[in-house]
Amino acid sequence: MRLIESDRLLLQVFTIQDASAAERFWGDSEIMAASGGPTPLEVLPRILESYSQCHVKNGISVYAVIEKASGKLIGAAGFNVHDSLEQVELIYHFAKDSWGKGYATEAALLCVQLAKEHPTVRTITASAAPGHESSIHVLRKAGLRYIEMRWFDDTQQEEPYFELAVND
Repeated sequence: MRLIESDRLLLQVFTIQDASAAERFWGDSEIMAASGGPTPLEVLPRILESYSQCHVKNGISVYAVIEKASGKLIGAAGFNVHDSLEQVELIYHFAKDSWGKGYATEAALLCVQLAKEHPTVRTITASAAPGHESSIHVLRKAGLRYIEMRWFDDTQQEEPYFELAVND
């Protein structure tokens, strides 16, 4: 299901059929080094199904990023929903051959637009691996502002933490 698009990208709900294409980024140890490591292919269908169900239940989730020119799944972008829909965590991961083309910024801006259109979301949060300047740049360009260094149990490190207030 198509949700939102820009000139070059389309965000849509994941399907189980996206698992092998998603392995190009979620299964890559370099891409996922700062996010707890790669996800095995056999686990991806369950993850994609959980993102699809999250969208059905909450109206917001992590989505497949499709490059419109090629029709290829090149990454994922959207929101992890934890305790409340009032605060959601922006995430994005892209296949290496999509790096350096502005896709992460473009997808992050689409995600911010989705959050602004959601009736419950009040705050977008995000963090980046320390020293990952390109990711920090994406967050800033998407309108998030640096708050502080914060400890994250899942990555076992302090990371720059960002927020953006929406729908106040």
